[in-house]
Amino acid sequence: MITVGMNYQVRSGKEAVFENAFKNVLTVMKEMAGHRESHLYRDVESSRSYLIVSDWETREAFDGFLRSDRFAKVVNWGREEILEGRPKHEIYER
Repeated sequence: MITVGMNYQVRSGKEAVFENAFKNVLTVMKEMAGHRESHLYRDVESSRSYLIVSDWETREAFDGFLRSDRFAKVVNWGREEILEGRPKHEIYER
């Protein structure tokens, strides 16, 4: 099993847009083979800083999710100018 930490810095005023987009991404994740669970956390000291923690059965399952057409269809970070920079992902394998 792997746990993925995905860190996002969101532009001011785009917090609700990001949170709603995450709900769409979560719907796709739940339907992907190998997904176990995911949660969105917001930093209490920096309200535009978010962390998604996601558990997957294998690294291949997570990579398949990232490459999937379904994921690409629900992610609008660039189009909506939601993020301040590129997300930073950390993968922890057990």
